Amino acid sequence: MSQNHCVSGLTADTNLGATAFYRRLDRKLKACATTLRVLVTGGSGYLGAHVRRFFQAEDFSRRSHLDVLSSLDATRVSAYEVVIHLAAHLSKNPADAEDCFRANVEGTVNLLREMQPNSVFIFASTKDVYGAHADDYGEVPEDCSTEYRGQSPLEWSKLIAERYVEYYSAQRNFRSCIFRLSTVYARPSEGNENGFVTHYVESVKRGWPIRLPLEGKPIRDLLHVDDFSRACRAFIDSSATHGRYNLGGGRANSLSLRDIIDKVAEMIQCNAVFDEANPLPAPVPLHYVSNLNHIRQELGWEPQIGIEEGLRSLL
Repeated sequence: MSQNHCVSGLTADTNLGATAFYRRLDRKLKACATTLRVLVTGGSGYLGAHVRRFFQAEDFSRRSHLDVLSSLDATRVSAYEVVIHLAAHLSKNPADAEDCFRANVEGTVNLLREMQPNSVFIFASTKDVYGAHADDYGEVPEDCSTEYRGQSPLEWSKLIAERYVEYYSAQRNFRSCIFRLSTVYARPSEGNENGFVTHYVESVKRGWPIRLPLEGKPIRDLLHVDDFSRACRAFIDSSATHGRYNLGGGRANSLSLRDIIDKVAEMIQCNAVFDEANPLPAPVPLHYVSNLNHIRQELGWEPQIGIEEGLRSLL
């Protein structure tokens, strides 16, 4: 279903204020997207549970007794018009390299082989494929180098899987989208390890000591999980056949790690507790802010939930 068809009846109403217009537009596009059969791999995970709820999608995960490493289980994806592939082995430990490559490459290929012509495959990759090369940019573009510069098995497996997405989508004639995700955050969900933003919020609320690298000076751009879901929907509703996009909050939604914590502490009017005796190692890259020009131009997408609103949603 095209995006133009979805918004018919809204563009003619000039009496709507901007906020009311976009809220109604968002509801109408969401209803449009949910007429499709959508499957979310890792749909019970930290982000996946929220993405699945957004799309009223079905879950493909070990909690639903399905495994991307099972060729038999993977045949299920052929029944869906959209597959959002979030399931992954996320360890950066070199000792876990074999598990990373099996789950993130072989598991992805199992799904790709079952995709039907004209369906949509959305792959959650990571900004960390750029490694230390990202520190060469104030806002990191898609043509930043991905040459090996100490990336972990997680990043390398994601980069290899991207190539398989491009190959199989061309060979099997389905649409594909690769999102190189920056820091995506969400409310806690049962049985899942929190991302670091959610961890900071919970730590401030509960008085848990927080360990930081470099006194909290590294900068990250933050993206609310609902804006990630809207980016998925923007690709689904677009005319794009294939796309690779850096996806994060951009410059307007970037803060240092310490500023994130201070902002949360100010919201709930308490003092954060820091474990200054045990700092974390410096992250690679040191700073990261996504350049959003490409996704704005191709999909007309940009974040709708700012840092203030997003952090408050976690309280």
